[in-house]
Amino acid sequence: MKLAAALALGLSMTVSFAAIAADKANTLIMQLKDGPVTIELLPDVAPKHVERLKTLANKGFYDGLKFHRVIPGFMAQTGDPRGDGTGGSDLPDVPAEFSSVPFKRGVVGMARSQNPNSANSQFFIMFDDGEFLNNQYTVFGRVTDGMGNVDAIKKGTSANNGSVSNPDTIVKMRTADQG
Repeated sequence: MKLAAALALGLSMTVSFAAIAADKANTLIMQLKDGPVTIELLPDVAPKHVERLKTLANKGFYDGLKFHRVIPGFMAQTGDPRGDGTGGSDLPDVPAEFSSVPFKRGVVGMARSQNPNSANSQFFIMFDDGEFLNNQYTVFGRVTDGMGNVDAIKKGTSANNGSVSNPDTIVKMRTADQG
């Protein structure tokens, strides 16, 4: 009886440790000037987009990139190495992975051009709900901690399409298992 209980406990601990490892691999930690932001990635919703973000983040691609478009009450956009909304990584574009996950406060979506299959490295975090984006852009994550640090990102204005002079940057971004 004791042996069976010990085996069951050992098996449940193995499963728990595996779940923790998977969670860390699918958690982004984005360091901003005001503190960290934890982003839960959603591989079941957008596996190609999640893989792209993890690949680029763990290469250090996002470190130092500007929040080049920040519209109060809407979203903060980053991920462009040019810093003006026209750039991307050297990897091929990612095809759309639209889902039923709604664009709510804290949701993280992939930016793109007019072509739905043109997502590359740019992404945005919602300050508020934006249901008009549903089924138009790919949701790949959501902020689970540090939304106050997102709220503190320097903003542009709606009148200038969110363009920010002397914008805030991502200090560092990695998956939690990579530190």
